[in-house]
Amino acid sequence: MKQVPVRDMSIGSGELVLIAGPCVIESRDHTRLMAESLAEIASRTGVPLIFKASFDKANRSSIDSYRGPGLEKGLEILAEVKEGLGLPVITDIHESCQAAAAASVVDVIQIPAFLCRQTDILVAAGETGLPVNIKKGQFMAPWDMIHAVKKVESTGNTKVMLTERGTSFGYNNLVCDLRNLGLLKSLGVPVVLDVTHSLQLPGGKGNSSGGMREFVPPLARAGVAFGVDALFMEVHDDPEHALSDGPNSLPLDALEPLLRQLCKIQEAVR
Repeated sequence: MKQVPVRDMSIGSGELVLIAGPCVIESRDHTRLMAESLAEIASRTGVPLIFKASFDKANRSSIDSYRGPGLEKGLEILAEVKEGLGLPVITDIHESCQAAAAASVVDVIQIPAFLCRQTDILVAAGETGLPVNIKKGQFMAPWDMIHAVKKVESTGNTKVMLTERGTSFGYNNLVCDLRNLGLLKSLGVPVVLDVTHSLQLPGGKGNSSGGMREFVPPLARAGVAFGVDALFMEVHDDPEHALSDGPNSLPLDALEPLLRQLCKIQEAVR
């Protein structure tokens, strides 16, 4: 299986990596607070961290929903996190024209699940030369994700990861089929489990999505036991008042004890 280098870590090498942060950049101060807090927790637990936050959430349920500060200001804030704290950073892009700008700041480019079939955005991400994390669409069979991988690799960039984030299960619901972790891994690339989006209830609150954050810890434990290469988590210091995806975000104070559990499971699996 390929390994994907990100700074001084290697995803797919047998070491569990954490990709975590708030769903969206809410403000410069909040982003800094979350990045500092997550960095401290990662240091105490010995888990390599990639900080995540979106500069724009282009697929919110309602036109009235908060989307983020936008490309220019958002990347400026992420650059401050990267330079000030020394953390590797990941963010998603929604159009192919955003790839080059994002690549000038971040360490990993992420393709949202709804866009995982869009050839132009996959090729543009690949052409940056950065690692690319593709989220499996809620509507996609895991074996069909090989085509997304090949679109990125057509640029000569083989640094590709795939993320499982649940499958549509009727209306306003997702189910996480853990078999997908093995099926995605059989494609020869590192596999990430997005434990918080897998517990989202899309559009479940009418003009926004609901979620079942109480199941984040057991799903994370199951993913590590299955042998995932990285875990993706939306983490927030005050999920009840988060500006996006609060119902499926893990509370910040729950992260450290969970990571300590996951490290023990990871050690047993290895």
